[in-house]
Amino acid sequence: MKIKLTSQFIWHILLILIVAMSLFPILFAISSSFKDLNEAYKYTFAIIPLHPTLNNYMEVLNRLPFFKITGNTFFIAATVTLFKIVTSVFAAYAFVYFDFKYKKLIYFLLISTIFIPFTVTMIPNYLTISKLGFNDRLLGIILPELADATGIFLIRQSMRTIPLSLIEVARLEKAGHFRTMKDIVLPLTKPAIISTGIMFFINSWNEYVWPVLILKTKENFTLPLALQLFISSEGGTDFTIAMAVAVITMIIPVILYIVFQKYIINTFTSSGIKG
Repeated sequence: MKIKLTSQFIWHILLILIVAMSLFPILFAISSSFKDLNEAYKYTFAIIPLHPTLNNYMEVLNRLPFFKITGNTFFIAATVTLFKIVTSVFAAYAFVYFDFKYKKLIYFLLISTIFIPFTVTMIPNYLTISKLGFNDRLLGIILPELADATGIFLIRQSMRTIPLSLIEVARLEKAGHFRTMKDIVLPLTKPAIISTGIMFFINSWNEYVWPVLILKTKENFTLPLALQLFISSEGGTDFTIAMAVAVITMIIPVILYIVFQKYIINTFTSSGIKG
């Protein structure tokens, strides 16, 4: 019994350390955003600011078209999320409830694209967007991201848990596929759809590499690109302002995760129930 209690105590200490290490960068960013530059350099790792100030946030508003940039970020994330959810739901429904030639092979090839690094598709996508004339436009960010194999996989796994008897009853009632999807499939897969949508939104909100290739003017920037403006190659002389941008950038994703964390965790834990 004593050995068991000692083992549990050690595991709890390890978990506390891991949580502390994960939370420290967030607390550091929040703390630094309320410090002036001198205090930030002198008391770098002090979590509680000695003289809290909102000057860094005011400076962000003065130096950037901040509301426009925030609107750009939200528009891109919301549009990408909407299209990815729609394409994922329809594709997942087809893979679960339709029978067609080479279905398993097509599904395998589709899912295998998850493991292809972004660097492989980056240049072809960039050349395509350039040829279409969408450089430095929000549409250039959105177009290559209208579908996602990860969403198809997660939603398909959720759909496979629906009892086939419900689908057969709908077919006996001569319900079409759209009605079956609307009245049976979508309500039962709602948690998976919500959690997958949150994942898409957060990923798109935080994306940096692809937007930095396409967007050139400040008016079209997203929040991660705005953050880069305050960071120089030497580490940044305006890092307190950069921390203010970082805090604003992470507010919406953190809130979304806190509100919908139950759906997100359940989706990932149940995604391997059926192969």
